[in-house]
Amino acid sequence: MVAHAAKFQGQSALLSIELLSYYRQISASPLTVVDVETTGALGHNARVIEVSVLHASLADGLEHQESYLINPQVKIPEYITRITGITPEMVYSSPPPEEIWPKCQPLLEGDRVFTAHNLDFDYSFLRTEYKRLGIRFYKPPLQKLCTVILSRMLLADLPSRSLPNLIKHFNFDIDTSHRAEADTKACWLLAKTLLTQIQNEDDETLLKRFGQQWIRLQDAAKILNCRKEDAQQKLETANVETRLSFKRKLPMYRRCGVEQFYYAQQGQQMSLL
Repeated sequence: MVAHAAKFQGQSALLSIELLSYYRQISASPLTVVDVETTGALGHNARVIEVSVLHASLADGLEHQESYLINPQVKIPEYITRITGITPEMVYSSPPPEEIWPKCQPLLEGDRVFTAHNLDFDYSFLRTEYKRLGIRFYKPPLQKLCTVILSRMLLADLPSRSLPNLIKHFNFDIDTSHRAEADTKACWLLAKTLLTQIQNEDDETLLKRFGQQWIRLQDAAKILNCRKEDAQQKLETANVETRLSFKRKLPMYRRCGVEQFYYAQQGQQMSLL
């Protein structure tokens, strides 16, 4: 069963069987892997200073990569230089955005799956940069792969799924972090590792792995089709395994427990018909 495309905008709120079908499809698709370095966290008031675009697939491996420094024509904050190593002097002689983004456009368009680590961040910056040039950039939900989300499903109990920590976990041969070219290669190696697992493991094994994911209360509520307050009460009554999120201390639930409760609820509803 494949879920309706629009539902994939909130993948954690899907059932495991829907996600498995989705990721099986993605594993056989060519990827466009992207990473951007920026002057800040929000696309509407920050600019891209470096971009790397990589084409690859499990069938053909790494096919092509292009990377560009960009003169954002705005100040680069000192803390960004500390994180990335990119200085104002490095971008001063680089082309401006209006030269780089049209050059990248053919690499980003087409039917390849847009792939990034924390996809919403990179995707939002690309959309904003193209919007400034009067160009619409859009990828349908079924043409996106976030390696953070897939890592949460296959590596549920790792203490961190940040890209630097996943590089260490898998011992990828990547020297530089927080530079677009290196991070794009690392994201590709991660996608390759996880999607190969999707291809090689049987449905039962993968569904068990997916079931170990910790999902947010709002996603559990969407699965159960009820308000967050009602979902929390139901899951607590059913003794579904729970913990608090590390940063914001919000309730998280094991996917398998939420789905078991969902299917039990569905069975009860069917028996009442």
